[in-house]
Amino acid sequence: QVQLVESGGGLVQPGGSLRLSCMVSGFNFSTFPMSWVRQAPGKGLEWVSFINSKGVDITYADSVKGRFTISRDNAKNTMYLQMNALKPEDTAVYYCTQGEVWGQGTLVTVSS
Repeated sequence: QVQLVESGGGLVQPGGSLRLSCMVSGFNFSTFPMSWVRQAPGKGLEWVSFINSKGVDITYADSVKGRFTISRDNAKNTMYLQMNALKPEDTAVYYCTQGEVWGQGTLVTVSS
C-alpha cells in the first residue's frame, strides 16, 4: 500500500522557519521524482517545488524561491521542505506527492 505521510507543520510567526517531512512507504521511493504542493485557505492548489529521484534536478515556484529548500534522503524514504523567512501568504496545507498519490497534508500557519 502506497503511503505518503507529511509532518512538521504548525503555527509560526512571520520571518520564522519550519521543516516539513514526507515519509513514504509502499513504493520504490528512490526511483520517483517528488513534489510539494500547497493549498491556501479558500484557494486552489499551488505547486511549490520539485525534486528528481537523485535529488539533482530541483525547481521552485517563484513565490518561494530563495526561501524554501527541498531535499530528500532516499535511504530514509523521506523528502523534506525547509521553509525560511515565512510570510503570512505561505499559510496553507502542504502536501507531498509522487504524481499519483498524495499525502494527507500538514497545515502551516504563519501569523503573529
